[in-house]
Amino acid sequence: MGTRSYSVSVRTDPTDNGGLFVGRRPGTAPTKYRSLPERGTPARQRVDRLFANLLLLAEVFITLLFWGPIPAGSLWLAARVQYWTGNVGFAILVAFVVMIGVLMGGLMVLKRVDRAWILVRRAAGIDQRSGIMGRVFAITAIICASIFTFWFLIINGPGSSSFSGQGG
Repeated sequence: MGTRSYSVSVRTDPTDNGGLFVGRRPGTAPTKYRSLPERGTPARQRVDRLFANLLLLAEVFITLLFWGPIPAGSLWLAARVQYWTGNVGFAILVAFVVMIGVLMGGLMVLKRVDRAWILVRRAAGIDQRSGIMGRVFAITAIICASIFTFWFLIINGPGSSSFSGQGG
C-alpha cells in the first residue's frame, strides 16, 4: 500500500481553525483586513486621533459605571420596591434583574464603542487590529477595588461601626 496525498492541505493550526482540530466553527474566521486605508491629510488624522481618544474616554466612563453607580442604583431601586411592596424577596429579585439587565446592556454599548474605536484608529493611520475594552475593564477593576479597599479598611475602619455594643 502506498501513501495517498491529499488534494487539500490539512488545517490544524489553532489560529486557522478556532482552536479546534476538527474544523472551524461558523463565524470564527480570523478577521482579514484589507491593506491600510489611504492616509488622509495631517489635519484629518489629528481629528481622527482626537475622536479615537474621545471614544476611549467614553469606554473608561462606561466601564467606571459598572463599579459603583449601576450596583448602587439597583440597590436604591430595591429599597424603593421594598418600601412600596413590603416584600424583601421581591425587592432583591428586582435589584438582581435590573442590575444584570443594565450590566449586559452596558457591555453591548461598550463593545460597539470599542469597535468604533478600532475603526477610527485605523482611519487615523494606525494599524489597529484589536480593541482595548479588556485592558480598560481590567485597569478600572484594579483601581476601583483599590479605592474600595482603602475606604473599607482606612476611612471606614474596623472601629467605626455603629454597632459598638453601647446603649440599651
